[in-house]
Amino acid sequence: MQSIHFMSLRRMWLVVPMLLPLLGGCGSSRDESSTSSKQVAPVEDLYNNGVDALNAQRYETATDQFNLVEQNYPYSSWAVNAQLMQGYTQYLRNRYTDAISTLDRFIQLHPTHRDIPYAYYLRALCYYEQIADIQRDQRGTEQAMNALQEVVNRFPDSAYARDARLKIDLCRDHLAGKEMEIGRWYESQHLYEAAIGRFQRVVDDYQTTNHVPEALFRLTEVYLKLGLKDEARRTAAVLGYNYPGSGWYEDSYANLFDNGLVQQPGPARPPDTRGFFARAWNSIF
Repeated sequence: MQSIHFMSLRRMWLVVPMLLPLLGGCGSSRDESSTSSKQVAPVEDLYNNGVDALNAQRYETATDQFNLVEQNYPYSSWAVNAQLMQGYTQYLRNRYTDAISTLDRFIQLHPTHRDIPYAYYLRALCYYEQIADIQRDQRGTEQAMNALQEVVNRFPDSAYARDARLKIDLCRDHLAGKEMEIGRWYESQHLYEAAIGRFQRVVDDYQTTNHVPEALFRLTEVYLKLGLKDEARRTAAVLGYNYPGSGWYEDSYANLFDNGLVQQPGPARPPDTRGFFARAWNSIF
């Protein structure tokens, strides 16, 4: 099972272009309406200092500057943008809990802001970056899927939604991998009923993932161990119908041959190799 280690490779490709309007500032005029009594730098300077520090990867300095914008000019448009930039800076620093808190506050305070789609998307990325290896608890993966689905539901035609859909598929593949790991462990412990439940869940709930062929192979294998020959033959037939060129099908067929359930030493390839799983159950049996 390949766990998700690709997050760091694609963190910047979509995020940075979406931030260009924010990186450019809020305008040319100063908003001095909410300055404190003590002397502070102009809001443009504070904000642009934060952007410069962010571009130079001096994240702590960027955080300080954006905080100063919010503290000294809380009712300005600069402060709104600074809050969102603060969330992005926290994301880059891998401070995902802080980033989620900042973005939740932004979403609550500015639900109609022009950059609200980006705020939802960045919030989803914070969950996505925390997806754990399949050996660990996968509640974080489910949280990421829920946050990504919210992006799709709220902003279905946006670039954010297109990327979110891809990441949802990757999350589903990750969850299927976890089910397979648990199922293989149950099988190794001869807890066959529990193993069947895990493998069947992959077949039923994660049909579009790459784990389905192995799940069908494992089901065939367990059925043979239990002496359930009809179930083994049927499951192998589904595997062969949908994945006729798969090594998992060849191994399943070899198991059937060893158990005297087929006559030919090699797999008989079905004539229809289109391989759509949902059609298999209706047409084979």
